[in-house]
Amino acid sequence: MNLPALIRTGARMVRWRELRATITYCPFCDARRPFVRLMDYEIAARCVGCRASPVSLSIVSVLRRVVPDIHSKDVYELSSRGPLFRYLTTHAKTLTFSEYLHDVAPGEFRNRVQCQDVQHLTYASASFDVCTSTEVFEHVPDDAKAFSEVFRVLRANGLVVFTVPLREEDETLERAVLTPAGEVRHLQAPEYHGDPLRDSGPILAFRTYGRDVTQRLRNAGFVDAKILLPEDKFAWGYARPVVVGFKGSGR
Repeated sequence: MNLPALIRTGARMVRWRELRATITYCPFCDARRPFVRLMDYEIAARCVGCRASPVSLSIVSVLRRVVPDIHSKDVYELSSRGPLFRYLTTHAKTLTFSEYLHDVAPGEFRNRVQCQDVQHLTYASASFDVCTSTEVFEHVPDDAKAFSEVFRVLRANGLVVFTVPLREEDETLERAVLTPAGEVRHLQAPEYHGDPLRDSGPILAFRTYGRDVTQRLRNAGFVDAKILLPEDKFAWGYARPVVVGFKGSGR
């Protein structure tokens, strides 16, 4: 989305009584930057310089803590755009990235972006040191397969670092399932996610994770998994918990 379109979209979103602005440190820009909040909602708060939201700020804050030597790591990111993607292009040793494109075969490219289905990755085993994503796994029909595939393509001592919407309860709320016929069966009222400032359309959420997301990672083979909060302080106190899975050296 270009800047004029971004401004027009922001103007439609703004709630004037909740509009705020401040200047604070941005870990992406590595400098103090203006932040603007269009409404009292984390996705509507952005760094004016890099457009990073608290979700992206949270994952890079935790990523710097658990992978301090990322400059020596081969990273796979499940997106081809956004602040985290741009951060990784300049900080990782190498960056492989992809998108899920429903009309492109996995492994093939469109406009220099590779299509991958995280449930059936085409990469060789032990290809990467780190896998990252923001707000992806809740949209994957079979997250058990996805976590197992991420485990497979990580090297020994590899990590997966990601954000998903998390609820306070222990158990994940399953919202929808995909039937063997390939049809969506809703178990709850349909919930769709999107980011209007990135011009992304609504995407069905198959689940809202609980704290048992760490056990789901262990079930996929990860020796440990944690939910970590960023140590950096962000504008208006927004912060998103970040999930980290540790592959370990034994498998």
